[in-house]
Amino acid sequence: MESAASVFEFADLSPAVSAFVAKPKRLYIDGQWVPAASGKTFKTMDPASEQVICEVAEGDREDVERAARAAHKAFYEGEWSRMIPAARESLLLKWADLVEADTESLAELESLDNGKLVRYAKRIDVPATVQLIRYFAGWATKIGGTTVNVSIGIPNTEFLAYTLRQPVGVVGQIIPWNFPMVMAALKLAPALACGCTSILKPAEQTPLSAVRLVELAEEAGIPKGVINLITGFGETAGQAIVEHPLVRKVAFTGSTVVGKHVGKVAIDSLKRVSLELGGKSPVIIAKDANLDDAIGGAANAIFFNQGQVCVAGSRLFVEEPVFDDVMSGLKEIAGSMKLGGGRNPDSQMGPLVSKEQHDRVLGYIDSGRREGGEVVAGGGRHGNTGYFVQPTIFKNCNSASTLYKEEVFGPVLVASSYKDADEIAAHANDTIYGLAASVWTQNLSLAHRLAKRIEAGLVWVNCHHLIDPALPFGGFKQSGIGREQGADGIALYTETKSVLMRI
Repeated sequence: MESAASVFEFADLSPAVSAFVAKPKRLYIDGQWVPAASGKTFKTMDPASEQVICEVAEGDREDVERAARAAHKAFYEGEWSRMIPAARESLLLKWADLVEADTESLAELESLDNGKLVRYAKRIDVPATVQLIRYFAGWATKIGGTTVNVSIGIPNTEFLAYTLRQPVGVVGQIIPWNFPMVMAALKLAPALACGCTSILKPAEQTPLSAVRLVELAEEAGIPKGVINLITGFGETAGQAIVEHPLVRKVAFTGSTVVGKHVGKVAIDSLKRVSLELGGKSPVIIAKDANLDDAIGGAANAIFFNQGQVCVAGSRLFVEEPVFDDVMSGLKEIAGSMKLGGGRNPDSQMGPLVSKEQHDRVLGYIDSGRREGGEVVAGGGRHGNTGYFVQPTIFKNCNSASTLYKEEVFGPVLVASSYKDADEIAAHANDTIYGLAASVWTQNLSLAHRLAKRIEAGLVWVNCHHLIDPALPFGGFKQSGIGREQGADGIALYTETKSVLMRI
């Protein structure tokens, strides 16, 4: 049976968010808000207080079947894929305007469900969501093919050859819990701009902002069946989306382990697949770097969003002459950070998203100690309530250790020194991942050399965590397949058709 949790525990919520939390959270299929076919719901939790926020419909295979049929019908019989591009653009821009107007509530909701600082959600997550929708709305009128000069040698015969870029069809989109709102926009906006229809499954830990975004898309006038929202679990709803024969393409963001499983399942029906997966991103600080900027940048690289970022700078390499200075600065920052609920204006770092993630990160910290790493700062749980972990810094971890090699996805940094700037790329590349890296130096030549040599999809110089919709985003090696954002993001949701006409 559906139910709505009381919100008396959350007296600090605004009236708008309280009202949203109190109403039933249903699936969105074919333009209708409906309960799960099974009638089941699941709880979503506030990670700061460990209290239930509300209950959400638990979609399963039968619900995915309904959503797939609706998306398929909307694509082949509906107006969206045939709509003039300017009209799609207009509706997407209207959606972006509604999201922007709802900034305060969306930021509060994201903080409640995920644990992140509400001021960061307001300053980063919601504006990034709006920017992504507007950026890809503009692409709707700019997707085109090319004319091609062919060299077919038939005497006295001419040809006209050109390519078309057409929407791939029904897409299944599965997003993670670290940036739920941004990830929903990053998946939906390019797919919709291309004329595709979608089945979106948010992470079970953080379903609420996706529900609200879809409500705003409905308000904007996105036609029924174009967006279908299935809240539920990966093992059931997610698996059903990847397996469904009407789904032509799967876009997944999450762990490398699950991404590999998605790829294996999708290959059975040769679905198009894009995977944005894990990372163990290096931060390299050269001896000539502006140390104030570099120390603050390295701290932000690992502690932003509680370290729950795929591009988190979790491996730090510092040139020997400045290693002690950098460690001292980072220790001071870590030790002074105020941990608390995301809606507390004094908080500088919030909780991890769930008990499972909290216990996982603490397990990695214990592993680091067992394997000989030296704790410089933090190293344990913070407080007795909520899923808080202290900002933690290790040094002298062996390069073969678990903590050095595996993605922690929490506020845990492994620091090492290095001697030779020309050899540091080999250390940076000593990982199965290749998502991002940052280099801190005032030596332009060194910056260019390292940017070329580091095996990563994104290399920052004298900054970290800065993302723009026009820049392709994705990774080398086991960090994924494909690139989102920019023109590459449009290519993920289109098929290229060649036309050859004898004239």
